[in-house]
Amino acid sequence: MALAGVRVIELAGLAPAPFCGMILADFGAKVIRVDKTKVAMAIDTQARGKQSVALNLKHPRGVAVLRRLCLQSDVLIEPFRHGVMEKLGLGPEELLKDNPRLIYARLTGYGQTGSYSKAAGHDINYLAMSGLLSMLGRSHEKPYAPLNLVADFAGGGLTCALGIVLALLERNQSGKGQVVDASMVEGAAYVGSFVWKSRSIGLWNRGRGENLLDSGAPFYDTYRTSDGKHMAVGAIEPQFFEQLIQGLGLDASSLPSQMSVSDWPEMKETFARTFATKTQAEWGKIFDGTDACVTPVLSLDEVSAHPHNQQRGSFLRDAQGEESPRPAPVLSRTAAQPSLARDPFIGEHTRPVLQDFGFTAKEIEQMEAEGIVECKETKSRL
Repeated sequence: MALAGVRVIELAGLAPAPFCGMILADFGAKVIRVDKTKVAMAIDTQARGKQSVALNLKHPRGVAVLRRLCLQSDVLIEPFRHGVMEKLGLGPEELLKDNPRLIYARLTGYGQTGSYSKAAGHDINYLAMSGLLSMLGRSHEKPYAPLNLVADFAGGGLTCALGIVLALLERNQSGKGQVVDASMVEGAAYVGSFVWKSRSIGLWNRGRGENLLDSGAPFYDTYRTSDGKHMAVGAIEPQFFEQLIQGLGLDASSLPSQMSVSDWPEMKETFARTFATKTQAEWGKIFDGTDACVTPVLSLDEVSAHPHNQQRGSFLRDAQGEESPRPAPVLSRTAAQPSLARDPFIGEHTRPVLQDFGFTAKEIEQMEAEGIVECKETKSRL
């Protein structure tokens, strides 16, 4: 796989950092998640392909163990607010001095500098600070956060993974590591670059939810079907809009011009009444094979059964029967080979990982007795 041979230390955290680590693991990196000791269950639902080491970083020897792990690794992912790692003596100044080739990835909401760098927050806060949240929502309604996807995952975990891969690529030339400062505010804003760059052409001149691409246009929205499901419509181009009208069985001559903004509310009502006359499956049969840009809104339980997704193998099922998306993008020679094994228990791999890093069995036994590490490999047989 593309990242085979890359060794990653991921400090356990919430959604964005685990997603970043899972991306790297899916594409071949060896990812070791460092969990806290005295924790019964991991909250990482994106632990696919990772190993778990339980380490007490409140103890100086635990800190020393992590420094030793980083000394022999390529990447460190840390999800804490600015200053936490420095207080532990694990800041980039110390770790890059130990290992000048280390990629030190810092994934936080507000970044490593600025007045909010030490502030708490979640996806909705970062999305708000990026400017994008002000654009999201229906007309005459308050801004609406679309799950915790834009900042946490697109602007956070995925952007951080990109930064890590870029730093690894550059290291091939310089031989040096560097710090990746991944701010979810900035990552979300960067994902939304199109919004900024398209303001000059008048794409967002009207209020929230009243523009071409934010549900204002009747030909770019979702509609309820007779069975309570929905269809998604994205017929922007005139030739696609023409096929939409044909599929709906409407008389184009009786409708206003596609780009007559003042007539959009009336046209939307017409589309809504029409879509409500048939089931989702019936509309699917009408529009499949056309360029009307009309597709069913599939639930998570339905997507893998759709013929297109089946043909591409877009979803996979692990050893416990849990379904999830296949890693993307698909590389032609070095495609991802995600693990189908269950997620690791906390501390399940402490002993073998430490041995792999050169710790002796006696050292590990002593650290376990002193509460510096926890070894729970026996749970893998339960």
